[in-house]
Amino acid sequence: MVRTIPTGRRTDEWSECLVLIAEKQDRAAYTRLFRHFAPLIKAFALAGSALSATHADELVQEVMLKIWQKAGAFNPEKAAASTWVYTIARNCRTDMFRRLQKFDTPLAAEDFSPDQEHEEPFMQLQNRRSADRIRETMKNLPADQTQIIAKVYMEGKSHAEAASELDLPLGTVKSRVRLAVQKMQVQFEASQEGN
Repeated sequence: MVRTIPTGRRTDEWSECLVLIAEKQDRAAYTRLFRHFAPLIKAFALAGSALSATHADELVQEVMLKIWQKAGAFNPEKAAASTWVYTIARNCRTDMFRRLQKFDTPLAAEDFSPDQEHEEPFMQLQNRRSADRIRETMKNLPADQTQIIAKVYMEGKSHAEAASELDLPLGTVKSRVRLAVQKMQVQFEASQEGN
């Protein structure tokens, strides 16, 4: 229940917690806010994204720290506390995705893993470069086909698992996989002829 006073200032529990944190660095108010929003932010981080549980936990910590540091910027007359918190969470999640993508380098220690000891380093490198070419080719696919290909071939999901996760009919998943593979094959053949 949100009570408003004539100035239009929100006086719900979470808005009041943010004001107390801003004005008095009130740890009890912060604890209440943390216990309420931390699980919600973690769920937000995991929903529809490829973030791991570890990254989701890191995001919660980052968001809650920013809330503590920036509580003075919250204006209860302009926004609800939840809107303000989720805006910070969305911005932090976007920043985290960008940081994680920066570390996608073409050649790294992980490229030569112990389970590939029987392969020569040259073959490991060739396989890695082929995977990079596949990722590059996937960029030219429609988003719905890219999503399905990632689930099936990169995450190792069955067609049925991908259909369940994406809430799509099994036939739709199978046809998108088939179309995507056909398009990628055409692109590979075209790139081979160009070389």
